[in-house]
Amino acid sequence: MADIPTFKLSDGNDIPSLGFGTFQIPADGSTYDAVKMALKLGYRHIDTAVAYFNEQEVGKAVKDSGIPRDQIWITSKIWLQDHKYEDAKKAINLSLKKLDTDYIDLYLIHQPYGAVDEAWQAMEEAQKAGKIRSIGVSNMSVKIWNNFVPKFATKPVINQVQFNPYYQEKEIRKVMAENHCTLEAYSPLGTGNKDLLNEPILTTMAEKYGKNTGQIILRFIHQEGVIVFPKSVHEARIKSNMEIFDFELTSDEMDAIRGLNKGESGHDSDAPGMGEMLMKAYDVHAND
Repeated sequence: MADIPTFKLSDGNDIPSLGFGTFQIPADGSTYDAVKMALKLGYRHIDTAVAYFNEQEVGKAVKDSGIPRDQIWITSKIWLQDHKYEDAKKAINLSLKKLDTDYIDLYLIHQPYGAVDEAWQAMEEAQKAGKIRSIGVSNMSVKIWNNFVPKFATKPVINQVQFNPYYQEKEIRKVMAENHCTLEAYSPLGTGNKDLLNEPILTTMAEKYGKNTGQIILRFIHQEGVIVFPKSVHEARIKSNMEIFDFELTSDEMDAIRGLNKGESGHDSDAPGMGEMLMKAYDVHAND
């Protein structure tokens, strides 16, 4: 089993370039089983969030895996319900408790609305205290980035956004490159978009390399220097999503996939009322 390569973040930390996503995996034992399986198969990077309601099962799976904690990268995210400074401090401690760990490797602002600056201050302090190793953001467009990040004392090392061959985030990537911020891709396979998975360019490459189209997409994203964490609860798929390090796309093939960019996204961070809508979407403290 090949080791998963790491990317160096601008704060000096090394993050596994391929991880395992847990969005929409229920906390009914399914998250525990899926994470345990992923770790057994060789994943060392697990992505969760307060608003996924499964931090506890992620923490238990990490604990029960028998793998030393310092060999597993755990990401979680604060929900916008907790952006006020005092709430953010409590939220970080609650994430640590639920994950049953002394530190979180990466903590992100999940949705950049409301008192983002207060949440960021609490995250900076938690980082200085050793509770968090790296801090970053998620779903930040250019407009939102320019509104908040210039005022931050510490720059985000990660912006986690929707990214796949149909939506390649060209504008925000320019801003991030200037700020030495690494992109993390969610929905890398277009959330099962059949058009994407049947693109002739991708199916031809899959045939050439003896891979499936999902593996071609994941390899493309990796070669773009983007961290990626596909999600699945099926062992065969979890395993095949890792098998992208034994081949390399040519520069012409990379250019061909770049040409698939449509510039559309299923998530428009700048849509009016997005913050209010998301605030109503979840109550992350309903069961505390």
